[in-house]
Amino acid sequence: MAEWYEKYLSIYEKPFSEVPQEVIDGTRERLAKLQSAEPVASIVIVAYNEEKHLPACLWSLSEIQCKYPVEFIGVDNESKDRTAEVYEKMGVTYYTEHQHTCGYARQCGLNQAKGKFYMCIDSDTIYPPHYFELMIDELMKPGVSAVASLWSFYPNERFSTFGLKIYEFCRDIYLRIQSINRPELSVRGMAFAFVAEYAKKEGYRVELIRGEDGSMALAMKKYGKIKFVYDKRCRVITSYSSFKEGTLTKAMWNRFKSYGIGRLFYKTDHYEDAKDNFLKK
Repeated sequence: MAEWYEKYLSIYEKPFSEVPQEVIDGTRERLAKLQSAEPVASIVIVAYNEEKHLPACLWSLSEIQCKYPVEFIGVDNESKDRTAEVYEKMGVTYYTEHQHTCGYARQCGLNQAKGKFYMCIDSDTIYPPHYFELMIDELMKPGVSAVASLWSFYPNERFSTFGLKIYEFCRDIYLRIQSINRPELSVRGMAFAFVAEYAKKEGYRVELIRGEDGSMALAMKKYGKIKFVYDKRCRVITSYSSFKEGTLTKAMWNRFKSYGIGRLFYKTDHYEDAKDNFLKK
């Protein structure tokens, strides 16, 4: 049985020149129909040199099934490839952010967002059709300030489907336990959404090189609960950009050593920033 994301992988990691014209035209037409002038949610896509991934991401976004009105906003982090052209030809209004960090890019999108909710989108990620509706359903509940879901990597010649399932099963258990006391550490930017009003009060920590998503999640705890959505229909598919190890076993061991188990059992709202995680002025 084919997975829901397989057709999007047919253009994933291909240059924009190899994306079929019918995919480009169809995506543009569907996104235009979904775009609302009075959105409940702002779907904000950030990209830096993502010509080979962004078309598949936008294709998946164009086929969402969502009862809530949405808007699409693109942010180009001053890419050197054809990322801006992808936005233009596939019909997404975008803004150029000249400061090169995810924090600046996400803040740029937040500044433009009109929706009650801000949906973080990474351009190397593919989204299932019911993802947004289910995430917004949770955000609508009283006392919820942010929501997050889990993610999978797509199988390839490097990692088998079976191996990835074992890795993700172990990782997901850890993240579920961790989210009880320290949910901000289990959040990843490609599958994260929150109340825009609260986020605009706090702002992204743009001075950080990485970790802007966890920092925003920590800020959201002031306003309510961070809810994790474990419905399999909310599991996104993403690239191996953060996966540097050669084997799944090594990756699992490195993460266990890095994370440890001690922090699973106590709460804290105070974290020390690594000195090498700040932008150089």
